[in-house]
Amino acid sequence: MAKRSCAVHDGTFHADEVTACALLLLFDQIDRDKIYRTRDPKILEECEFVCDVGGIYDATIKRFDHHQAEYSGPLSSAGMVLKHLFEQQVMEKDLYEYLNRSLVMGIDAVDNGLVTPQVGHCSFSAVISNYVPIQHDVSKETLLQAFFEAMDFVYAHLKRLIGRFKYIFSCKGEVEKAMKEGRDHLFFEKSLPWMDAFFELGGEEHPALFIVMPAGEHWKLRGIPPSLRKRMQVRQPLPKKWAGLLENELKKVSGISGAIFCHKGRFISIWETKEDAMKALASVLKK
Repeated sequence: MAKRSCAVHDGTFHADEVTACALLLLFDQIDRDKIYRTRDPKILEECEFVCDVGGIYDATIKRFDHHQAEYSGPLSSAGMVLKHLFEQQVMEKDLYEYLNRSLVMGIDAVDNGLVTPQVGHCSFSAVISNYVPIQHDVSKETLLQAFFEAMDFVYAHLKRLIGRFKYIFSCKGEVEKAMKEGRDHLFFEKSLPWMDAFFELGGEEHPALFIVMPAGEHWKLRGIPPSLRKRMQVRQPLPKKWAGLLENELKKVSGISGAIFCHKGRFISIWETKEDAMKALASVLKK
């Protein structure tokens, strides 16, 4: 067996096997120069990892295909490899769950036909498919080059996601402190990623309705969603009469001199100072 090698199918490539390779490469399981695009059974047999080809899903022998009739689960080769890395303790549970919900779960769903892409919406899978050469009669060498360009893009995207995860994790203590100190709102002296940590720490059961934190040179008052899955909703919207107002109009209606902006969706508003944001909060909570 060729150690640290990986085989994927040749021909047109897709987001799932590209992501599977990028994950294996990023977590130091394979070497870049040992990635082979082929359907040759002899080469598949010799490779340590085989992804999206071969008709076998058996993590114990590092085979990650989902096309065979015997497999009816929701995973593609990307999800299979991510799950394997977690089970082999190459990554911790928190990182596994973050990468899954941030990227891989969506790739699996698209590749298995579990979701139908909406017109006007460009999924991550669609971005990767755009790396496939436009012409259908290109050489194997051209396809191979395009595959590696797509993989490099996914590799860099995964690195950024992991960097974001580490930053979110580093702020977890501050979010926990704010949750202990605040009942109707969470207050932060600096801008930080709070939402993932909030819900990971039991935020669905926390009574807070709003967060107050800096927004560049100003301050924001933002509604808290009911759950992470319903992140586009808020537990309590800002006043209807504030919706879509700017500067003087919002100052007049709110009675707060430092008013700058309230989104028409009534989930966020921007204020000149911390004191202005706290006045806005007090006004909203009185309603």
